[in-house]
Amino acid sequence: MVVSPEKSKTQQKTKPHEVVIIGGGFGGLYTAKNLKTANVNVTLIDKRNFHLFQPLLYQVATGTLSPGDISSPLRSVFSKSKNTQVLLGEVNDIDPKAQKVIMGDKAIPYDTLVVATGANHSYFGKDHWKDLAPGLKTVEDAIEMRRRIFGAFEAAEKETDPEKRRAWLNFVIVGGGPTGVELAGAIAELAYKTLKEDFRSIDTSETKILLLQGGDRILPHISPDLSEEATAALQKLGVELHTKTRVTNIENNIVTFKKDGEVREIHSQTILWAAGVKGSAMGQILAQRTDVECDHAGRVIVEPDLTIRGYKNIFVVGDLGNFSHQDGKPLPGVAPVAKQEGEYVAKLIKRRLRGRTLPEFHYNDVGSLAMIGQNLAVVDLGYIQLTGFLAWVFWLLIHIYFLIEFDTKLLVVFQWAWNYITRNRRSRLITGREAFTTSQPMSNSSSAEC
Repeated sequence: MVVSPEKSKTQQKTKPHEVVIIGGGFGGLYTAKNLKTANVNVTLIDKRNFHLFQPLLYQVATGTLSPGDISSPLRSVFSKSKNTQVLLGEVNDIDPKAQKVIMGDKAIPYDTLVVATGANHSYFGKDHWKDLAPGLKTVEDAIEMRRRIFGAFEAAEKETDPEKRRAWLNFVIVGGGPTGVELAGAIAELAYKTLKEDFRSIDTSETKILLLQGGDRILPHISPDLSEEATAALQKLGVELHTKTRVTNIENNIVTFKKDGEVREIHSQTILWAAGVKGSAMGQILAQRTDVECDHAGRVIVEPDLTIRGYKNIFVVGDLGNFSHQDGKPLPGVAPVAKQEGEYVAKLIKRRLRGRTLPEFHYNDVGSLAMIGQNLAVVDLGYIQLTGFLAWVFWLLIHIYFLIEFDTKLLVVFQWAWNYITRNRRSRLITGREAFTTSQPMSNSSSAEC
């Protein structure tokens, strides 16, 4: 059968717009979710088959929740979105001229590309510290951190040498942002409350928790008053805070740091990293293929409509993007930013298909918050500030709201309620490698800001 040119043109005109989204985090997820009724074909590519709720990873690392409690299978999330195909794999390259993304030996064409591959840990040029001080970005990171935290108490229980036992009971957290603060508070509650009656040879109240922050205060993204409240709350829990502090070396289970011109050392078998992030490798691929600029942290500089310079059909959303058009500073790498950017991009794509456009993106700041411990949190909404129990309840409600699936919300609510009543943590599993692996000796290294 021969198809007439006129019919071919008609079919071509009605062919759905092809949208490819790289990354199933908040940015990619909300872009796809908001395109489910549009006349487009959506291909969502991720190297994991699940969406991970990263803000609660620290609760996996400290035994409050299990990985499945904060993960949602992408195929389940989009099972009713008939225009969305989920592909498991990793994008290796992008061809912006041919409008294709390369996934192994497979080339996937696009009309619009949305890159939402997030960020990784930054060790400020000291990448050899990675194995000595794990960060917290993936499920594997959380499981490894959980292994080290609970393994430390188990190793201390068997250790007869007092000095070595102290090293097992010393916990050092580098970075005083939300992740560092929440980790410090959670470990303090573990040591001084949850595990207090569980051991026979050690007194877990002898645990020492150090939080090292390069800036002059913790939680620098919130108001100074709330930062002081958080500082007081952590100190009341037993956390030792050091601000204006630079980590200069991590070697042989010794953390060397400089404060007030004085170099100090602490022996610790458990060093946790929460100090900085850098854009994923996809940022460099975009820079090479499109000549787009990246900032010092590897984030892609985006235009006011979240596209990249010279390519109106390529969007970058979430932690990989540097959007500085609102107040001259990059938007923070938090879930609400990625969510709003994903919603905006989806709306703009739909408008463009009708020959229309949208004003430039504007982030509606919903505030900042951090959990300190049970019944303790700080919330900065701009127009109102909350501390203590009320802030803690607000923190719980906000995190439940942002969880993706209804059954996930129920699981987390149940776990939190049970932990609150029993003051116990049921997910204290030590899995993976041998529990008491110690760090390998490293050569001396130069300074890096924490």
